[in-house]
Amino acid sequence: MRRPPLIPVLAVVASVVSLAACSSEPAPAPTATLPPTAGVPAPTAPGSGAARLPGADSGSGAAKLPGAAPRQAFAVETRTLRLQRGADRPLPTTVWQPKGDGPFPLILFSHGLGGKPSDYRNLLTAWARAGFVVAAPAYPHTSASATDFNVLDVINQPADATHVITRTLAELGAAVDKSRIAAAGHSAGGVTTIGLFSGARDERLRAGVILAGRQILPQPFTGPEAPLLFVHGRRDNTVTYADGQAAYSAVQWPKAFLSVTNGGHVASGRSLDVIATTSTDFWRWTLYGDQPARDRLEPDATRGGLATLQDNLG
Repeated sequence: MRRPPLIPVLAVVASVVSLAACSSEPAPAPTATLPPTAGVPAPTAPGSGAARLPGADSGSGAAKLPGAAPRQAFAVETRTLRLQRGADRPLPTTVWQPKGDGPFPLILFSHGLGGKPSDYRNLLTAWARAGFVVAAPAYPHTSASATDFNVLDVINQPADATHVITRTLAELGAAVDKSRIAAAGHSAGGVTTIGLFSGARDERLRAGVILAGRQILPQPFTGPEAPLLFVHGRRDNTVTYADGQAAYSAVQWPKAFLSVTNGGHVASGRSLDVIATTSTDFWRWTLYGDQPARDRLEPDATRGGLATLQDNLG
């Protein structure tokens, strides 16, 4: 069997091992409580299923007008899909799904080293409440449940993610709009997401969000243009802010960079609220074509003075 070139392999080893600290840190979502102002309001009463968004008319259900995102916040249900790629790559996938009339866009979410989908439930629930189906696999060799933990297996995760997208579309059927698919991820999951837009390009993807991610090889971003939102804490000691900026600089498409001024590798509290709100605006614009959400991006990103936004989305 032909061996891969030594220098690229060493580069991957050095880059991925630098992410290993992720496995010893708590994942971002559980420590924050997303208030009604974080992206979408909570339901107005138990069992109501949805709350009115600002500016909504008196109608009910998701907005069906072209270029409009849903005008309500949905109740959310979760389920687990028992997926697998090949004989030895189990990919149990947690799905957060809005309770309402679809079809809804699909977001594939990738966790960090030593993490699990439920670690990010507050953020992913906020997205689902806003009208997005979120599918989050637990990767076989980098998740909290891995019995054979191997940080280098990150290089195989873009292929896993593509498989999960395909299988989730098949499992959920008409509940998902196959023409509106995106990907997001944190830390090593951010590396996985970058792979989906570069060396392992999945051309079905229309947008992406990279949380505390970096490139592990200088592969060009390829395929159809897809707006990308990078999110990074300036005080991140696991994946440096400079690494996040380097990945952002390599993108030749519409892009934006949310810098959390006092943020570390893991977001929590008010910083997570800003990330949830801004990323929800981004999804509403890129996947629904909602111009008011595009107009809210900078005001929501900078509200409270917790973050700044480089906006090159055009």
